[in-house]
Amino acid sequence: MSASAPSPPSLPLLKRVPPGLWTALVWVVAAVQPIVEYVLMPQRYEYSLSYPRDGLDPLTARALLALAFLVVLTGSALLRRRTAVAYGLLIVGTVVSSMAWRQDEVVPLQFLGVDVALCYVAATRPRRTAIIAAAGALGVLAGYLVLRRLTGEESGTASEPFVALTVVIAWLIGNSLHQARAHTAELHARTAAQAITAERLRIAREMHDTVAHSIGIIALQAGAAARVVETQPAKAREAMLTVEHTGRDTLAGLRRLLGALRQADQEQEPGTRDQDPTGRHDQGHTRAPLRPAAGLAGLERLAATTTAAGVRVEVRWQGERRPLPADTDLAAFRIVQEAVTNVVRHADADGCQVTVEYLAHELGIEVVDRGRGGSTHTETPQTGFGLAGMRERVALLHGRFTAGPLPGGGFKVAARLPVPAGAGTGAGAGAGTGPVATTGAG
Repeated sequence: MSASAPSPPSLPLLKRVPPGLWTALVWVVAAVQPIVEYVLMPQRYEYSLSYPRDGLDPLTARALLALAFLVVLTGSALLRRRTAVAYGLLIVGTVVSSMAWRQDEVVPLQFLGVDVALCYVAATRPRRTAIIAAAGALGVLAGYLVLRRLTGEESGTASEPFVALTVVIAWLIGNSLHQARAHTAELHARTAAQAITAERLRIAREMHDTVAHSIGIIALQAGAAARVVETQPAKAREAMLTVEHTGRDTLAGLRRLLGALRQADQEQEPGTRDQDPTGRHDQGHTRAPLRPAAGLAGLERLAATTTAAGVRVEVRWQGERRPLPADTDLAAFRIVQEAVTNVVRHADADGCQVTVEYLAHELGIEVVDRGRGGSTHTETPQTGFGLAGMRERVALLHGRFTAGPLPGGGFKVAARLPVPAGAGTGAGAGAGTGPVATTGAG
């Protein structure tokens, strides 16, 4: 995952060709070949019973052949949007083509277009639809065979069993592609779910540190109040108010976080709740202590560190800066930190702009760069899940998150985090106050 706006990598030529074009190409080549070889070319010793030189002389035969081309080309054009109708038109066109040549069987080359369409159906549609499509093709072949036997015109080796074998092979190839895509999608979804779970675990640990810090403040203020309650009642009252405000803010943050985590846990599959997304278990192991959460108070330091690494970070503060709830303050810092890290690693940019906007009831965050890095808005297990982690943090706080390339180049990450009315004692309290301010770390 990167934070730039490049053009996505181009697909190989064979994958860029629409499936309908492949179907039409195969069918048209198979249909034109006998016309060129047995009708247009000078007469040779070879002669085909299926394609006699005078086979297209009647006007009816030419009309049927033109109708077959029209039906097949229409079906090929509709193959991606209306697959069932298009597939039926391909079969009908193939049958009409054999009628134009007055054939009593389907020539294998002519049926290859239907096989290509069947492979696409089996690869992109549910198995039930693919089985019905294969059964339709096999039913047409069986109808030809039965009709010749009933009319007594069966002679020599029938071609229908061989054509039926190509139908089965086409279905098997398409079904294998379908299973491979489904397996890849399942692995990607599982990896994404594990990344989100790991992010929730990290958020919970950070909240644990925040709560521990708040409880430490409460204990210190309560002890101070107890010591001066008789000699300095005003100081004791001030300390107890600090205890109250700290406790209320911490409790509100815990309620928001635990409520969101509980809801996410209920939506998770029962069989995956006890799995450790990192592949490790904490039972019996000592976990390294987490570093203290900085919050937006550490944003200037982050900008200075990143600038020293070679990527200039410009921080813009808008609105009246004020203390934030601890969970909101920490989430805002983590979002900026992740976005700036992506700029350094992937954007191929010499700088970025971070905007933090204090609004009446929410906090706005934007990180914009003008880089030329690789595609980022489509995440894969190979490129990471940074955007998924940021989106999860915002979702836990019931905010709004967007990320994507800019029209003129570059990439923007934007988030809106709600700030409850009367919120007061976050880590961002140390960020300072004042109107609009701009800081360019450099």
